[in-house]
Amino acid sequence: MRFEPFVCEKAHIAALPAANIDTDVIMPKTFLKGIDRKGLDVGAFHHLRFASDGVPRADFVLNQAPWTQAKFLVTGENFGCGSSREHAVWGLLQLGIRAVVAQSFGGIFFDNCARNGLLAIESDEADVERLSRHANAGKEITIDLDSQSIITPGETIGFDIGERRKFMLMNGLDAIGITLKRRDEIASFENEYLGQRKWLAGKGVSAA
Repeated sequence: MRFEPFVCEKAHIAALPAANIDTDVIMPKTFLKGIDRKGLDVGAFHHLRFASDGVPRADFVLNQAPWTQAKFLVTGENFGCGSSREHAVWGLLQLGIRAVVAQSFGGIFFDNCARNGLLAIESDEADVERLSRHANAGKEITIDLDSQSIITPGETIGFDIGERRKFMLMNGLDAIGITLKRRDEIASFENEYLGQRKWLAGKGVSAA
């Protein structure tokens, strides 16, 4: 599977300062019933974004200008904890979120981000607080994955990311896609292996 590469993006950043925002908050179980990924943008933060009658909550940050156009989130520690539902990442992406900055992430959620093209950045408390101030001021920031930097008005904040994860995000590749980048090496190995074991190259062996 391929997704939109992340190289360098400029946009507003919205602050969700709470810690331990779990995957049921990000994507309530009501939206897990479909057989495809359609409509998950409505599900993302649904109970925070909408009242029980479906009316948008005016006090929620993503319903307020300019954060209605936010592509980045800065939030508290352990973001994405809870269940393993991949729908949480799909919903954020459909909502237009391209990157999340937090002190820490739920482990499975963090891996799901890499598999689906959502940039998850782990930063220390001081950097999260600085980004939150820029967010609350309604400022746009730039996230440059190539240089591993977050460029804000007046300062640049660096971040670390694994080389494999960075390559996948910048090239829009999931785990299968990155494996297929080595298809020639795989084919060469297969040919050599079967050449030495010609009895395996036929129609296969019947089960006993």
